[in-house]
Amino acid sequence: MLIFSMSVSVDGYITDRRGGFEWTAPDDEQFLFRTEQVGELGVYLCGRRLYEDMLPWETDPSMRSTDALAAFADIWSALPKVVFSRTLDRVEGNARLAGGSVAEEIAAALVASDKDVSIGGAGLAAAAFELDLVDELRLFRNPIIVGGGTPLLPPVATELPLDLVETRAFGSRTIYERYRRVRETE
Repeated sequence: MLIFSMSVSVDGYITDRRGGFEWTAPDDEQFLFRTEQVGELGVYLCGRRLYEDMLPWETDPSMRSTDALAAFADIWSALPKVVFSRTLDRVEGNARLAGGSVAEEIAAALVASDKDVSIGGAGLAAAAFELDLVDELRLFRNPIIVGGGTPLLPPVATELPLDLVETRAFGSRTIYERYRRVRETE
């Protein structure tokens, strides 16, 4: 299954107008929940910016200052990552640069692992939505309106019916929403 999981504002943005996303920082409860989710993945496909934002979890020892942070860093470091970039010529950690198309890399990741695959980054996720490859959305809706920035979802050509399969409220007032694509059976 291909999962798209992101933090988002109430008005549907993953970054604000300045490109900031500090308002998405999880509290301890949410951090542990997300750590468990990442631990269930087999591969993570990401765009350049998300890769660069997450690289310190593999390279910076200060990211291991507590047991919870160290647990996440261990899981993230062990998780194979495929990075889509037009500007990078090499990557660090447990990552490789994508050599194929988005569709080819998604198919290869799904075959290579018996676990779910996650995709992150607005542009990369937009391409996967355009190809109709996203099976599940996992949103962490933060109690803020940012009024502009990078939208969570791209415009779509046709409606994408969803089933709400799980919700959870965190003490931080962030709401987790898990949606599964409804696909017609033939």
